[in-house]
Amino acid sequence: MDPRDTTRDTAAAWAVMLAVGASIVAAFVGSGALGGTPIQDAADGWLSADGTPLAPGTRAFSIWSVIYTGLAAYAVVQLLPSRRTDERHRSLRPWAAASAVLNAGWIWVVQAGWLALSVVVIVALLAVLARILVLLMARPVGSALDAVVADGTFGLYLGWVSVATVANTAAWLGASGFRAFGVPVDTAASIVLAVAAGVGLLLALYTSGRFAPAAALVWGLAWIAVGRLDGGTESVPIAWAAGIASAVVLLGTLAARFLIHTPRRRSPGRGVAEGVAP
Repeated sequence: MDPRDTTRDTAAAWAVMLAVGASIVAAFVGSGALGGTPIQDAADGWLSADGTPLAPGTRAFSIWSVIYTGLAAYAVVQLLPSRRTDERHRSLRPWAAASAVLNAGWIWVVQAGWLALSVVVIVALLAVLARILVLLMARPVGSALDAVVADGTFGLYLGWVSVATVANTAAWLGASGFRAFGVPVDTAASIVLAVAAGVGLLLALYTSGRFAPAAALVWGLAWIAVGRLDGGTESVPIAWAAGIASAVVLLGTLAARFLIHTPRRRSPGRGVAEGVAP
């Protein structure tokens, strides 16, 4: 092995660790724990649980704790000597670091109240996470540990950011005075939720029913339903649309997992079968 490869791999692994660490610190600031303005209070409250008809309920955001824990675990695992020259981790590192930087950048942009720019950043983050999914699908999972910290974490990350992109865009449009071309709010929101459900079904088909992306998407859609019934920005039609969208993604994923896809068995000398990844 070329010693220069080991040096580059070590440097890249530490870059991921630093980027993830910065992202977690930014998250603490964004929560208000370190004196920053909580995200729900920034940008005139447009990103709060009642900011728009497409905002998830308050407790939905607890999923960030799981995602950040997974990112921290991933940052540690990919730094292990046994993983530093692994081709799967090599391909993931620049994109994982980019996702962490964009995540931190999104928090700072929102803290500054720049909603339009925040949409640009979160769409870029969504694109990076989609690229990570493609890379994860391209190579078999090496071990159960990698399946959890890489496939599981980035799957949840992608699913949740998909919902967050919808909420963020709705917040920007709302703050801009956009009125959906005169279409009633309930109808416009229901159309968006139907599109989100369609994206969830496409993800299910592409990933052969991986649970992690679907779980976060189902979680976010379900909490949009709860958020429209909890006394804030109430809308029974939107609650029904979000609930149905959540159920469609869940059932579609289960169908892709157990009816359409037949997991490949593990063969001698190979990694964990791709079909059993989260």
